[in-house]
Amino acid sequence: MKFAPDGYLSIGGALALAAVGALVWPLSTVMLVPLAGLILWFYRDPDRKPECGPDGWVSPADGKVVEIFEVDHPYTGPATKVGIFMDPLSVHVNRVPRSGKVEYLKYVPGKKWMAFAEKASEENERFYLGIRTDCGPAMTVQIAGFLARRIVCRSKKGQPYRRGDRYGMIKFGSKVDVYLPKGVELKVRVGQKVWAGKSCIGVCCREKTA
Repeated sequence: MKFAPDGYLSIGGALALAAVGALVWPLSTVMLVPLAGLILWFYRDPDRKPECGPDGWVSPADGKVVEIFEVDHPYTGPATKVGIFMDPLSVHVNRVPRSGKVEYLKYVPGKKWMAFAEKASEENERFYLGIRTDCGPAMTVQIAGFLARRIVCRSKKGQPYRRGDRYGMIKFGSKVDVYLPKGVELKVRVGQKVWAGKSCIGVCCREKTA
């Protein structure tokens, strides 16, 4: 099992604490060993293979689809927004839904509403990642929630990505919105469970630009 590099410090600390506890006070392992196991589970980063063909878009996050809206954003223009709620036991690593190059990055500080609340997308702390794809401009938004305390995004402007590449994570779960450009046929519905880098959420049905 692979683990996210951003979790190495937490994993090391939890394992060290469990080891020290076992030596100093063996009874403490009743709590410390399960805690270490839980942290390992939080930071797992399994390999994934897309379930869709070359025209498909993969989910950027593990979780459940909680909303689907038609929106108009300054970067993407008219788009379909798919909101994916990540529970605390989801894989927290986020992946790029479609190959392309980073054009837009924006961090917005904000509140800590529960991630499944509709206002979370507009009021919570969040990080926008806009990518120019062969089907048009797309965007993912990492949204911190009540439990999530840190958004990690390793992207830089001009950086190329392949579909399914890892680009960051939200520690301890929250929500990810993905903006699909017009011309992408939606393949998910509200209530559906999806997996990052694996589940097909859409298919490009218009003429590609590159």
